[in-house]
Amino acid sequence: MSKFKLDPGFFPWLVIIFITLALIVLQDHLKWLANYPKDLVIPFDRWLNSGMGFLITYFGWFFRGVSWLLEWPIDGVRIVLQSLPWAVISFLICMFAFIAAGWRLSLFALISCLYMVIIGYWSESMNTLSLVAISVPLAVLIGFGFGVWAFQSQAAKRIIMPMLDILQTVPAFAYLLLILMLFGFGTVVGLIASILYSFPPMARNVIVGLGRVPAEVIESGLMSGATHRQLFWQVRIPSTKRQLLLGVNQTTMASLSMVIIASIIGGTADIGWEVLSQIRKAQFGESLLAGLVIALMAILIDRATYGFAKNSSDYQPKYSSPMLWYGLIIIGGTLIFFFLSRFIPALDVWPRELELNPARSMNEGLEYIIINYRAAIETIKTVAFFFVMLPAKIGLQGSVSPFTWGFELQIWHSASYAIAMTGLSIWCGVRFNIQLGFMMLLFAIFFFIGLTKMPWPAILIIYTYIAWKLGGLTLGVGTFLGLGFLVVSGIWPEAMLSLYLCGIAVILSFVLGSGLGIWAAHNSTVSAILRPINDTLQTMPLFVILIPFVMIFKIGEFTALLAIIAYAIVPSIRYTEHGLRNLPEGVIEAAQMMGCSKQQLLWTVKIPLALPVMMLGLNQTIMYGIAMLVIAALVGTNGLEQIVYIGLSDGNFGLGLIAGIGLAIIAMTADRMTQAWSYKRQKDLDLQID
Repeated sequence: MSKFKLDPGFFPWLVIIFITLALIVLQDHLKWLANYPKDLVIPFDRWLNSGMGFLITYFGWFFRGVSWLLEWPIDGVRIVLQSLPWAVISFLICMFAFIAAGWRLSLFALISCLYMVIIGYWSESMNTLSLVAISVPLAVLIGFGFGVWAFQSQAAKRIIMPMLDILQTVPAFAYLLLILMLFGFGTVVGLIASILYSFPPMARNVIVGLGRVPAEVIESGLMSGATHRQLFWQVRIPSTKRQLLLGVNQTTMASLSMVIIASIIGGTADIGWEVLSQIRKAQFGESLLAGLVIALMAILIDRATYGFAKNSSDYQPKYSSPMLWYGLIIIGGTLIFFFLSRFIPALDVWPRELELNPARSMNEGLEYIIINYRAAIETIKTVAFFFVMLPAKIGLQGSVSPFTWGFELQIWHSASYAIAMTGLSIWCGVRFNIQLGFMMLLFAIFFFIGLTKMPWPAILIIYTYIAWKLGGLTLGVGTFLGLGFLVVSGIWPEAMLSLYLCGIAVILSFVLGSGLGIWAAHNSTVSAILRPINDTLQTMPLFVILIPFVMIFKIGEFTALLAIIAYAIVPSIRYTEHGLRNLPEGVIEAAQMMGCSKQQLLWTVKIPLALPVMMLGLNQTIMYGIAMLVIAALVGTNGLEQIVYIGLSDGNFGLGLIAGIGLAIIAMTADRMTQAWSYKRQKDLDLQID
């Protein structure tokens, strides 16, 4: 008991618990505690719509001119890609892959190109590639410019860094809505959205890379008499080449992802639109075949750009000497395949009668699974919904009934639950620390009442206090203002629906991913099996991940939950394995010499030391979860992500943007809190990293 009294955090937590319980009791009598009064809602959406109307009325001519101008390079690249024989383009892609990463990637590129041709999606793939080919160079240049500006000016950095956060956390649909209203319908929407979404990774890598140039390299350049301009272009930039190429890799992947998402508004017959249209028709085989094209393109581009980054040197490119030979091979091979296509029509345009389409067999296979395993599928959905999702959403008090759980919730049930959870919380507080005990108690309250049934002032107080404890006054005030915006803008109920679904997915992803990461860290075979699976899931566009879950479990929140878990589990696996495999050897050896068993070594030494890195994995899991949550709006969720989608469908800019900002606030708050916890833990363990 003395431990409780001595802990300075005991009484503030106790006060918060009592306030929360009091607000729960009072909300039945004071309705404004449960639902923020509509009369007090600030009409941000109407103000934004008015501002957009003014902008379009008086400056629409400018944006339409920009749109007309940008259409030219897109159309030019598309004409080139569509007019050249597929054999020529395939040869060029294979050579690009070979230069980047060797013959294995070149073989993968050949297989990918043949798949696109034989399945019959070559034309759609080239339309997608034309957008990527224009958006990536523009995004790289813009990102490089902002990164250099932020590196050279602290004042600019204070503005640019929050801007990058906003651009990467505001949902893609909100981008599309803004750009659609300004620039009109067409392929330019996808291009501009892709640039806005994909240049932040390049800017961040430029800032990091330039900041990590060794001081001795800079001193050497200064001693050589280099001017400021020479120091930058001939010393700093070559020294950070690898980091810059990693930025190009991330920018390229982000660009491809956004181009696919932008296909939701149509405007071009690209592969993303093909996937979306087949999903809407519930055509499993057709949608998966088209989705595999996106996956192959993503993996190929990812491996190629990463290969250039990996094989780059700080001072001398690895492939500088044979570049002349590569150039000659490319020119010669292009001419050979071009002339061959003149005499062999199949090398120019693949005959339709030779196309293979196994979609019908795939649909029949799926139908067989659904018919024969319908009972198991329905059981999984029912158990997950009634025993996990519904209690988290509306609480045990609302979900327990004879229809769902088989019995009526009685007073003695509630009392037993309260006693058991209070006892567990006290045990956690005594055995580990006070914070964990109170967090367990809050979790018990949330699970009984339901996240969507909690009084909004209670959640505001709880998260503000946690943010203040983790990151100080600045983070506490920022969290209060951010969550307060959700309240006064009238989107709090939808925000809680998004938080409930994404919260469950993140918790399950983190628990399962950490378990797999621990296993992989101690078993090289498991690590080797998980690595390609993780790579595939991380490079596969979000639409594609959604396909199998939609076709088996149909639309609904459970389908969205599974899709989010499938995408968000990867960072938890990777960061856990990385953290456990890179622990200080001296500490491990000391623990072994003290006679620790394998279990003791894992739970009392390795995991506590690796926890800061694992928390960075949790941070990324949250960000991945929110990204997938927005796409899950297509399968029938009801939170902020659905409002963004409705705003896009109805052309309601203000509504969609406010909901998008709401999701960004949730993402940024979670990001700052997990980063603050990780940094604090690293500082306590003297394991700070740059």
